[in-house]
Amino acid sequence: MNAISTYKDRNFIAVIGDEDSVTGLLLAGVGHVDGANKNFLVVDSKTPLSKIEEAFIEFTKRKDIAIILINQHIAEYIRQLVDDYDQAFPTILEIPSKDHPYDPEKDSVLKRVQRLFGE
Repeated sequence: MNAISTYKDRNFIAVIGDEDSVTGLLLAGVGHVDGANKNFLVVDSKTPLSKIEEAFIEFTKRKDIAIILINQHIAEYIRQLVDDYDQAFPTILEIPSKDHPYDPEKDSVLKRVQRLFGE
């Protein structure tokens, strides 16, 4: 199996975020539900940490997901999992939310790039 056939089936973007972020991305057409599987998780103050961790791990193992978008403030809850993830696909992108601006100092991808270039 060559690399191209390995990645060609990655057709979806997964989202772990607050209600506004997930709703906006679902309205943009990102959502996909297939039986019990879905590619999004809405996180609010009542969402247990274990559910966020479980969704992140599930999305990183799925072969049909190319990108995981996660609100940066939610990534902070599972920072160790996000920072330890080292695969190219699915790619993890931390995004801001309406109530939490983006902080480049916390972004795991930016930290990796800085380490790569010795900054």
